[in-house]
Formats: sequence, structure tokens, C-alpha cells
Amino acid sequence: MTALPDSPSGRKLGLVIDLDICVGCHACAVNCKEWNFAGHSGPLTDWNSFSGTETRDGEDAGAWGVWFNRVHTFEVGDGPDSRTVHFPRSCLHCEDAACVTVCPTGASYKREEDGIVLVNADNCIGCKLCSWACPYGAREYDHTDGVMKKCTLCIDRIYNENLEEVDRVPACVSTCPAGARHFGDLGDPDSAVSVLVSERAGYDLMPELGYRPTNKYLPPRPRRDCADSEEVPVSLADLAERDDQAIGSGLLRWVDAVLSR
Repeated sequence: MTALPDSPSGRKLGLVIDLDICVGCHACAVNCKEWNFAGHSGPLTDWNSFSGTETRDGEDAGAWGVWFNRVHTFEVGDGPDSRTVHFPRSCLHCEDAACVTVCPTGASYKREEDGIVLVNADNCIGCKLCSWACPYGAREYDHTDGVMKKCTLCIDRIYNENLEEVDRVPACVSTCPAGARHFGDLGDPDSAVSVLVSERAGYDLMPELGYRPTNKYLPPRPRRDCADSEEVPVSLADLAERDDQAIGSGLLRWVDAVLSR
């Protein structure tokens, strides 16, 4: 079986996902698929990845290509306390990665220098032990190549010196319109992502398993109840009246009137 690094560098690259502001737009999942399908090494290259125009064994089952990043949506709470929570899920690059230790060929491994978990397709025999060991469903089997595939944390982007510094982040981070995804070194307590986790009480997914995921989630903030607040709710029209010189004040009045019908 494969061993985890004996002396990791302490650097732990990973993601911090803010569940409070994720809007469930799936932009992260789509850009992840686009980059990993066409990018360097193209780990997502598989049969019929995007459309159902081809058939397999004479049957058209639609697009069945793998997804390294998925977004689940849940309704939580009851009555006035209910809310919709969008929950993105991908490989968490665990410190104690069971997907690595069960691999019989060494194909699944964890990098010593940055903690990223990868798969060496040349050594993978497609036994699927890693997918059974992963409780987060982060492993995908490529029927065409007969090997397991997974999120690489866009390693071909984050170390690509041909890209501008601002672009050296995973594809899912670069495309998030709400700024709900953050990338950095979670092994550095002073890094921006570590400070964010500390300030917002970031947590591990399924910590009881003891896999110690590198990726963290920031919980949704408590909902503010206007009935218990001394503040008077302000409409868009009210905001526009306060500043008649504001650009688009007329538009604000129109939007407020339309939404109030």
C-alpha cells in the first residue's frame, strides 16, 4: 500500500469555501470542467463529456463525463428560520488521505512539498479502491482510459509562471462571481485563508472520520431578523431619495416599483 509523506514541508495548499455567500450558480463546476478538459494533461478527457450526441453500446445516455467539482443545494431549518444553502464539493486533499494509503500501486499519492493529492495515471490499474475509501465522493472512474481521476487543484495553473500572478489559482476560484472561493496555504497560520478560517470559525467536512481535510468551509452567518432590530428596513427607492445625484437613482426607483408589484 502507498505511504503518506514522512516529512511534509508544512505547506498545505487548499481551498476555503464561504457557504454564506455561495449562490449555487455552478460557475465553479463549469469552469473546472472546461479547464480540466482542455488544459494541460486534460485529466477530464473522456468519452462524450459534454453532450449526448454519441452513443455507447447503441444507447444514448446523454453526457456522462466526470465532474471534479459539484454543487449541492439544501433547504435547512423550518419556517422563518429556513434558508437555502449551496454546498460545493470536490477533493479536500486530506492530510490523512485514505485514498492514498489503500492504493496498491502507488498511483494515488500526496505531494510532500504542498500536500496536493494526485493520481499517476501510468501506474493506476483502475481497481477503484481509492473511490471506495474516499467518503467525499471525490474520485471519478474514466471508462475510456480505465483509470481513476480527481481534482488536481489545477496544479498546472497554480505553478504556471507564464500566467499572471493573479491567475495562478484554481479554475474554480478564478471564476466564482460571488467571491465565495479562496485559495492559499492553509499550513501558514498568517496566510489570508488561515486568518479567514480563524475569524469565521471555519470547519472540516466530516471531522469525525479523522482524515483531516485541508479544504475548509465557512458556515453561513446567522440570519438577521428585522423584527428584532431597531433599524428600519430601507427600500431601493428610499436609497435613491437620499442621494438624488447618485448614478442610476431613477433605475433604482423603477426596480423597486417593479419588484413591489
